[in-house]
Amino acid sequence: MTLATNALHLEDTPLLRALRDSIAMLARAHHHRDPFTCHHQERVGRLAASIGALMGLRPLRLKILHLAAIVHDIGKLGVPAEIIGKPGKLSDAEYSLVQTHCDIGHDILMQLRAPFPIAEIVHQHHERIDGSGYPRGLRGIAILEEARILAVADTYDAMSSYRPYRAPLSEDFVLGELHKMAGHLLDPGAVDACVRHVLSGTTAHPATAALVDAPVNQVS
Repeated sequence: MTLATNALHLEDTPLLRALRDSIAMLARAHHHRDPFTCHHQERVGRLAASIGALMGLRPLRLKILHLAAIVHDIGKLGVPAEIIGKPGKLSDAEYSLVQTHCDIGHDILMQLRAPFPIAEIVHQHHERIDGSGYPRGLRGIAILEEARILAVADTYDAMSSYRPYRAPLSEDFVLGELHKMAGHLLDPGAVDACVRHVLSGTTAHPATAALVDAPVNQVS
C-alpha cells in the first residue's frame, strides 16, 4: 500500500485538517495517561518527518508520516501502566503484552476511517526488513516506506532518550548501532537519512517546520 499521488489535492482540505485534529485529540488523551510515551512520540514525529524530507517524500506523505508518528504508540493505552513503566527487565509474558500495542493501535486508528494508511503505518512500525519483526513478520518492501522510516526514528529515540530501565545512550553509540542494523533490520536509506539529520545538529528539517511547530497534545 502506498499513498496515492492523486490524493495530493487533499493536502490543505477540511478533510485533512479534521484528520489532524482527530489525531491531536487522541494524542492529548494519551498524554494525560502516559506523558513519557507522548513526549517520545513527539520527538519521533519530528525525526521521522525530517528523515522523510531528506528521502524526498512529497508534502502530503510527510504530513501523513508525521501524523502516524505522533500516535505510533497509542496502542499502549491497552497495555497495563505498570508494565509500560516497569524499571526492570520485562518477563516473556509482559513483553508479549507490550507487543500487542501495534494491533491495538491499528484498531484504534482504523476507527478514524481515514483515506490514508495511518493505521497501517502504525501497525507496521515494529516490522523489520529481514522479517524478524512483529506483529506479522513482514519483510522488505512489503513494509510501507513510511513505516520503515518510522521504525528508524523510533529506534533512534528509544536508544538516545531516558528509559525507565536505563539512562540515555551516547549519540556515537546509537548511530553505530543504527549502522549495524541497516540492511537487515532497518531500511538502509532511512538509516542514512537519520544519521545525516542527526549529525547536521538541527532539530527539524526546514521542509517539516509547519508540521512540528504546534504541540501535538493540543487540538489546533
